[in-house]
Amino acid sequence: MIGRLPLEALARSRVPDELETVRRRANEATPRQARSSRRAIEEVWRCAEALYRTGTQPGLQLCIRRRGEVALHRSLGHARGNAPQELADERAVVMTPSTPVNAFSASKSATAMLLHKLEEEGRLRLDDPVQDHIPAFGRHGKEAITIRQILTHRAGIPDLPEGGLDLDLLAQPEHLLELLCDLEPRSAPGAKPAYHAISGGFVLGEVIRRVTGESVREFAARTVREPLGLEWFHYGVDAADIERVARNAYTGPVPLPPISWLLKRTLGTDLPELIELSNDPRFLTAVVPSANLFTTAGDVARFYQCLLDGGELDGVRVFAQETVARAIAGHGPPACDGNLILPMRYSPGFMLGSDTLSLYGWNHPRAFGHLGFSNVLCWADPDRDLVVALLTTGKPVISTHVVRLIQLVASIHDAFPPIGSRRARKSAGGVSVSR
Repeated sequence: MIGRLPLEALARSRVPDELETVRRRANEATPRQARSSRRAIEEVWRCAEALYRTGTQPGLQLCIRRRGEVALHRSLGHARGNAPQELADERAVVMTPSTPVNAFSASKSATAMLLHKLEEEGRLRLDDPVQDHIPAFGRHGKEAITIRQILTHRAGIPDLPEGGLDLDLLAQPEHLLELLCDLEPRSAPGAKPAYHAISGGFVLGEVIRRVTGESVREFAARTVREPLGLEWFHYGVDAADIERVARNAYTGPVPLPPISWLLKRTLGTDLPELIELSNDPRFLTAVVPSANLFTTAGDVARFYQCLLDGGELDGVRVFAQETVARAIAGHGPPACDGNLILPMRYSPGFMLGSDTLSLYGWNHPRAFGHLGFSNVLCWADPDRDLVVALLTTGKPVISTHVVRLIQLVASIHDAFPPIGSRRARKSAGGVSVSR
């Protein structure tokens, strides 16, 4: 158990002297095709290696697309066998670009697009009260909560009910739904945002099931994964694939109050226990719409490329252009999130950039994407014709690794500057974000 390990055993995974032994590369375009330079791209990768050398990331994947071309697509480290909590004699398995990794909260954007797809098809409206689709949800003053409010973290139900993280409940969706329907709001619907880490996803998943007759996993496969030709884009995995999934690791120093209190309130449990739960077969094979999309950086990048191109990729249209524009349109200025304690600007499903500092660096006003626990970061930026997908397995919170992570984001900012007016691809193609 993690709680029985000494503090120093939690700090770092083992970093080999020769990174070449744990470095893998997929197909990449030439720097010229990606409208960058080899020097700039290699500087980005040098920063990714510096993040890995902190020992807080047993494994990572990074895929960057520029002007539709794959500028960088590599992995580093191990998928399993090299976490501080794992036995030293366990066989270490090298991470590859095709290793499935849990995107954690970055799953929310994919789930959101499924709801937007249903609105596009006329099967629901985002301004529908949730109780229109799940009548029992309207208890305890929740009758006015809309689908849109859940997507924008303004529904007032950011916390899971007590016992909501019991993994046995994942095999009892009816009982879990009953707990959510019986949940009392923490604040009035439509108030200031308070990040819904897990709770909202289960509600949205049930709406999708009741509207389509399919699980989130089935609906996503039919409408997104298969049309885009994605190898890994699964909510949960088959039992036979568990050993293929990258294992999450608790790294870095133990969070102290008040950070530890904030994490427990937001995530529903202590950090060490959460990491253990995320590696449990019951979680790996379940469907958790807000937190267990298993994918690769390459597949996430293709998904965001589709959105950046207005809902179409390689001649296959998945979403209407107007649907994408509505999905990434912000609502008002940034507001301090009551759970994250950070200024955040949300669209119905995405965390948005700004013309100052945001998750995506400095001055990315039209960027849209999502953070995943704790160093997963996926986004697209229309001004730079850029897509970035960083998937990681280490779950540190506050440690010196943050400096290296910021340097990595800054290097991407420098390597891929704005391109002026976006190319007139398909004349009406591409997306826009209200500012």
